Amino acid sequence: MGNSKLNRLAYLYTMPALIVMALVVLYPFIYNVVISFSNMNLTHFRDWRLIGLKNYMTVISDKSFWYFFYKTVLWTGLNLFFHVTIGVTLALILNKNIKGKTFFRTLLILPWAVPQYITALTWRGMFNSQYGAISIMLQRWFGISIPWLTTEWGAFAACLITNIWLGFPFMMVIALGGLQSIPDELYEAAEIDGSSWYHKLKNITIPLLKPVMIPAITLGVIWTFNNFNVVWLVSNGGEPSDKTHILVSWVYKTGFTYFRLGYAAAFSMIIFSILLIFGWNFIKRTKATEAVY
Repeated sequence: MGNSKLNRLAYLYTMPALIVMALVVLYPFIYNVVISFSNMNLTHFRDWRLIGLKNYMTVISDKSFWYFFYKTVLWTGLNLFFHVTIGVTLALILNKNIKGKTFFRTLLILPWAVPQYITALTWRGMFNSQYGAISIMLQRWFGISIPWLTTEWGAFAACLITNIWLGFPFMMVIALGGLQSIPDELYEAAEIDGSSWYHKLKNITIPLLKPVMIPAITLGVIWTFNNFNVVWLVSNGGEPSDKTHILVSWVYKTGFTYFRLGYAAAFSMIIFSILLIFGWNFIKRTKATEAVY
């Protein structure tokens, strides 16, 4: 009887949190699933009806979906490559006994600490072709002028540079924590055996960092794939001519500018499915949750 009362009391204490989670997570998700099968739009906002898989078929057959999917995969891949490469490299440097290590750690984590929308708008200003700091420096020092925000790939590059600057501190912090958990005895034994820095990196550092970095990379893929703020703010809503969108920013514009709400809901469910399948298979194939011995 005592255990039964304790169990009921535990459920009672967790009930407010469960109710809040149901209201802010579960209900919107279920509602999004329902309207993805509907014709909800600006003219059928109140009197919408279910139309089956029509929205999903429209999304899959739409050329813009595949174009923005390609841009999103390219965006995610480039970002993650530089996030991980820069982050792990800086972590390896900061893990050594260097002067001013605390200062450099604080300095390098600042991009992650500043609110994302402030960073995005600041970088947009620096990429401005007339008064932006980056454009002025390139013109004065190298005599070149890059149309950052007025061409498709120029705006894409501007978004990419901004997000790389924002994202590498997270990978650096994760990698640094993983490096500090590796016993020094392993490196000392490797030095006694005459191993070079490359062999120590390959046989000790990378294998022992894998359980830490794989979940971080998985999160990084999901965050970057769905990174609405940077793309929307730096490119000013996908300019020029809606060419700088990724999937998530195009879904937003479709839903809240063109008011194709059923179509946008179906689009978002396809994005969710892509990320769910990727995350599940990526962690399963890399065996990131298995113990390291």
